[in-house]
Amino acid sequence: MSTTHTQQPIIIPFNKPYLEGREMGYIRDAIATGKISGDGAFTKKCHAYFESRYGFARVLLTTSCTDALEMAALLLDIREGDEVIVPAFTFVSTANAFALRGAKLVFADSLPDHPNIDPQQVRALVTPRTRAICVVHYAGMACDMDSILEIAAGVGAVVVEDAAQAVDSYYKGRPLGTFGTFSAFSFHETKNVICGEGGMIAINDPKYVPRAEIVREKGTNRSAFFRGEIDKYGWVDVGSSFLPSDVLAAYLWGQLECLDDIQQRRKAISARYRARLDALAKRGYFELPQVPAHATDNGHMFYLVCRSLAERTDLIAALRANGILATFHYLSLHSSPYFTERHDGRALPNSDRFTDCLLRLPLYYELSDEQVDFICGCIEAFFRTREL
Repeated sequence: MSTTHTQQPIIIPFNKPYLEGREMGYIRDAIATGKISGDGAFTKKCHAYFESRYGFARVLLTTSCTDALEMAALLLDIREGDEVIVPAFTFVSTANAFALRGAKLVFADSLPDHPNIDPQQVRALVTPRTRAICVVHYAGMACDMDSILEIAAGVGAVVVEDAAQAVDSYYKGRPLGTFGTFSAFSFHETKNVICGEGGMIAINDPKYVPRAEIVREKGTNRSAFFRGEIDKYGWVDVGSSFLPSDVLAAYLWGQLECLDDIQQRRKAISARYRARLDALAKRGYFELPQVPAHATDNGHMFYLVCRSLAERTDLIAALRANGILATFHYLSLHSSPYFTERHDGRALPNSDRFTDCLLRLPLYYELSDEQVDFICGCIEAFFRTREL
C-alpha cells in the first residue's frame, strides 16, 4: 500500500550541470574567431584530447550520442532484414539508430545482478543474419567485452559500444570505447562531462574514417576540401548534418580540462553512498550497484534496486517529501508501445525487474557530503518503518 507524503520544494535535484568557470571564456573565444559552426578550433582540441588520452583511432564530435549511433548504423550499411542484437534495458536511441535503417531488432536480457547485457543471452540469439551487436555500459560499468567480441567474431558481426555513460571508464585496464568498431559517447547535461547536448563517435577501424567524415558532413567530401586534398567538394554519399557548433565544443573543452577533478569528486560521492547504505543492503532492503571484477566505476551513477515497484514508488515519494529528487530509469524496450507487437514473445525478466525496481539517487559534482548523508538518512528512516 502506498503512503501519502506532503510534497516539499526540491532542495536536492537529481542532477545539476557542472560549470567550472572557464567554459564561458572559451565560448567567448570561439565567438571571437568568427567561426562558430562545426569543426572549429575547439572541436579540434576535443578530438585531439580523446585520441591522445584514450587511444581511439579517430573521434568526431556529434550533436548527440543518438547521432553518433545513427552514424554507426549508416557506416555499417545496416539494411532491412539485418539483425542487430541490443539490450532491452536501455534508452531508445540504442535501438532506434538501427531501426531507422530497417534492421530487425533482437532484444537480449540483462544479467541477473547487473543491468548490463547478458553474454549468454547474446550467444543464444546470434544467427547468420546478425550484422551487429550493440552493448551498453550501464552506469559506466563495462560489459564482459571478451565474451561479446568472441561471440561477434564467431558470426562475423560488428560490435558497437553505446558508451553514453562510460567516459573515463575501463575494462581490464583498457578504456571503454576502444573495443567496438564504433563507440558512441554522450555529453548531455546529465553526464560526467557535458556541453548541454552533444556526443562523439569513436572509430576504431581506420578503414571507416574517410566515409565517416563524409557521412557526418551531409554526404559531402567537404572535410577533404578544407584540408586542401581536393579542389572542390560535392555530394558523394548519404549522410546528414551531425556536426555540433564550435560553441558547444568550447564548453566541452572547459570541462575536459577538469576531467580528473570531476571524476575524483563523483567517485567520492559514489563511495560515500556505498559506505552509508551498505548496512541496509546487507539486511536485504535493496541491492547496491555491483561493480564487476573486470570493470571500474567512473562515478556516473549511483542506484538502488528495490524489492518491488510499490516499494520503489513509496521511496521516491518519501524522498521527494524531504526535498530530494530521485528517479527511476529505462522502461524495457521489448514491451514498449512501439515494439510490443514486433517482439518474439521471449520473457526478459531481468530487464523487467530493473525497469520496476531500479532507483537512481542524486549525483553531481556540487553534491556535498552533508547532502549525501541527508539523503542516506532519509533512506534509513524510510526503511526503519519496513519489516523484512
